Amino acid sequence: MEAGLAFSSDHGSGAPSLLRAWHARLQALVEARVFQNTVIAVICINGVTLGLETSDDLVAWSRGAIPLINEAILAFFVVEIALRILAWGPRFFRGPWNLFDFSIVAISLVPDAGAYTVLRALRILRLLRLLSQVSRLRVIVESLLRALPGIGWIGVLLGLVYYVFAVMGTELYGNTFPDWFGSIGASMYTLFQVMTLESWSEAIARPVMEEHTGAWFYFVAFILVSAFTVLNLFIGIIVNSMQSLHWEEEEEKRVASEQKAHDEREEMLRHLRELHAKVDRLEQRIQVDGASHGNGQNPD
Repeated sequence: MEAGLAFSSDHGSGAPSLLRAWHARLQALVEARVFQNTVIAVICINGVTLGLETSDDLVAWSRGAIPLINEAILAFFVVEIALRILAWGPRFFRGPWNLFDFSIVAISLVPDAGAYTVLRALRILRLLRLLSQVSRLRVIVESLLRALPGIGWIGVLLGLVYYVFAVMGTELYGNTFPDWFGSIGASMYTLFQVMTLESWSEAIARPVMEEHTGAWFYFVAFILVSAFTVLNLFIGIIVNSMQSLHWEEEEEKRVASEQKAHDEREEMLRHLRELHAKVDRLEQRIQVDGASHGNGQNPD
């Protein structure tokens, strides 16, 4: 009876351990470098085949092989996502990049017929999965997302600069050049062309300067403030965000390394304490055996 209870207890405790071992193996599989490189290669191939599928001549020449390859790749993506969900369970949906991959694959599964024909063009979004699979691309995207608040405030500053110079341009040159500066909206569009430095000198600045000799100061000041100053702030914020993210990753690696070294030291100290305790017990046993042996030799 007791043996039967012990067996049932061991059998009940063995099932969770087997499940954990199975999850650990599955996690090791989906996190393996070979598996990840395979996913990246399939994504790149899918990007090529989706581009080739836009040509009816190539599709006809392949005798339906290109659409078949795309369907096989979609099946691979479904299996890959399913393996990752099985490996991580509910934790899979806590990662933003996992949700990104899941959404793209889910969109690809929507039928592209009838009202959903527009989703056919969204299949190329599968190529964006490279963002989640390549670590360097993830760093860039995460840096851009982290820099969004700062970029937003720079956008407000740039909008303020646009508005100030648009009002000035409308007041100064609106009567002479109504097509370019006749209203605030027209002035802002003209200033946008000037900021891009696309034909601003010959097409806009010089004709205005022929009528208003001091207009050069207006255009030069706007270019210095917008193109050379404000826009460079965008680059500065993005670079600073990338550096901060890189420092955080290095700090996480350092903390993980120190924690690993600490755990190894604690493990070694534990073994040393156990060894020291065994030596103490051995010495006590030797002393007890020696004392009892000595007492046995002495006469009563």
